[in-house]
Amino acid sequence: MGVIESAVDTIKQMIIDGELRPGQKLPVEKDLAEQLGVARNTLREAVRALIAMRVLQTRQGDGTYVTSLSPGLLLDGMSFVADLHQDAGAGEFLHVRRILEPEATALAAARIPDADLAVLGDLLDEAERLAADSAVDHGKLVALDQDFHSLIVSHCGNAVLAAVIQNMSGRTVRARIWRGMTDPEAVQRTLREHRAVYRALRARDAERARLHAALHVLGVEESLSPPSEDAGGE
Repeated sequence: MGVIESAVDTIKQMIIDGELRPGQKLPVEKDLAEQLGVARNTLREAVRALIAMRVLQTRQGDGTYVTSLSPGLLLDGMSFVADLHQDAGAGEFLHVRRILEPEATALAAARIPDADLAVLGDLLDEAERLAADSAVDHGKLVALDQDFHSLIVSHCGNAVLAAVIQNMSGRTVRARIWRGMTDPEAVQRTLREHRAVYRALRARDAERARLHAALHVLGVEESLSPPSEDAGGE
């Protein structure tokens, strides 16, 4: 292991051990370099790496701080992988969503407050108004779709689970817009499926919420998957 990687790991361990806490300012460079037993140039490179990982952040004229270390912030790094493969790999990301999102939706059924249930209803109403336009704005519809799913999973009670799903969901946007433009039934089918999830949440029915969420994501996944070689061969 190189000296920079070692310095990165040492600072991470300081955070894990509670020597450095979220929002805390790092010691001045000279003192921290001496504490770690590394050159100041090495420390600077380690700090740059940790900034890229969203573990540290610089504040202009004020020094370097530990970030909030929230799961959403730290897991945002996976978005590059998703962006890199969002066309060819959209189906794989939806597969991950299909594994995780139904459980998150079921957990949210008991936790989502009435006020946010009302917000979900408003999002659905707005989506239905957009879908009724003669020239459907598929970009806006997908944005409402993202807001709908994000709000639900934010109430699953598990910040890591919510962050992973939100990263997966946000990286299939182009594929879902294309689906809406090329499949004449996709928009209305999505609205019906969202309504089914919404009704289950309003009823606080975790099992029905899980089922409808699974069916919805599976339908999107299948619609974006290439046809199998034996399709239509019966």
